[in-house]
Amino acid sequence: MDRGDKNKYLGWLRKGIMAECVLVTAVAALVMGGRGEEDAQTSLSNNTLAIEDDYIKWVDFTVTYEALCKAYEWDVETHGSEYEIDWVELLAYTAAKTGGEFDKSALKTLDKAAEKLSEGEKTIQELTEDLKYYSYYKEAYDAAIGGLVGEYKEEARDASAEGGYVERYGLKGYFPLARGFDYTHYDDFGAGRSYGYQRKHLGHDMMGLVGTPIMAIESGVVEALGWNQYGGWRIGIRSFDGKRYYYYAHLRQNYPYAEGLEEGSVVTAGDVIGYMGHTGYSTTENVNNIKIVHLHWGLQLIFDESQKEGNNEIWIDVYPLTRFLAKHTQAAVKVEGTKEWRRTVDIVDPEVEEYEAGHKAQKEDDENRVPEQTQ
Repeated sequence: MDRGDKNKYLGWLRKGIMAECVLVTAVAALVMGGRGEEDAQTSLSNNTLAIEDDYIKWVDFTVTYEALCKAYEWDVETHGSEYEIDWVELLAYTAAKTGGEFDKSALKTLDKAAEKLSEGEKTIQELTEDLKYYSYYKEAYDAAIGGLVGEYKEEARDASAEGGYVERYGLKGYFPLARGFDYTHYDDFGAGRSYGYQRKHLGHDMMGLVGTPIMAIESGVVEALGWNQYGGWRIGIRSFDGKRYYYYAHLRQNYPYAEGLEEGSVVTAGDVIGYMGHTGYSTTENVNNIKIVHLHWGLQLIFDESQKEGNNEIWIDVYPLTRFLAKHTQAAVKVEGTKEWRRTVDIVDPEVEEYEAGHKAQKEDDENRVPEQTQ
């Protein structure tokens, strides 16, 4: 639920980005930290975006559920038309106009821009040419949600589809819990935690039942697997573009992971990767010291590899994103005679195919490389 060693001040950020109409004269000191419940602890929420040393150092992801829905609907509605709208670009435009605010007025701004774009009255380049911070928001939002929408193939419900799959475009990221399992949640990002020391909660908790199947939100590579005293049994999955690190913690005692899952495994969005529990808060492995059964999931943004671990990690509030992902759930079925569950509908994600093809080519190249002859 929480993260790592004692927090330290990073100091004043050298460059702050706020609304065009708001003059930023000072930036609150960012409280940063090392590893904790989910292997990491980062700064407290701050309304400032900062760029330093040519990469983004901080993102306050303030996009609301309503804004995510609107931008997504415009993207899907215009897909394949003469004037396609990219939902990330539309959200970045809106943020650049409003300073990252997504109130009712901002939603009107979003809709007006989308209407101009969809009718060919304006291009995104024309709309944003005088917006100083558009490129910043574009990069930040692309890192946060850029891998969730796109083309994929879904297993057909009948035998009439060619090859057994049908072409889809839309939300290919999945809700983190299997369809039909009860859960409760609320926005708890930034709440206080005290195990080990005082710190902030930098993820999102979803309360449910022991054994609830946990689904991969996005396709990627398993980068971390095993025990952490704060997160208990946990999984870390990195997106193929390297920008997103998904963290799933407090998995089930004795049987936390899907069969065969290991570091280096490639997972497809919607795969069962583990099971809900309440492990953690113990230096001894496989202990249930968390009082309430729940999944903690967190999303870390990585613009430079130095941010993966240490004092400048970026974790964002994913409560609105969790609500949005509920638009795309995956059912799971019990594997008879085992503790395993499996997804019920397969998909083919082009990102998985591309990664595996590249990985295979690299492996063959390494095997075929002739070693240098020693003299």
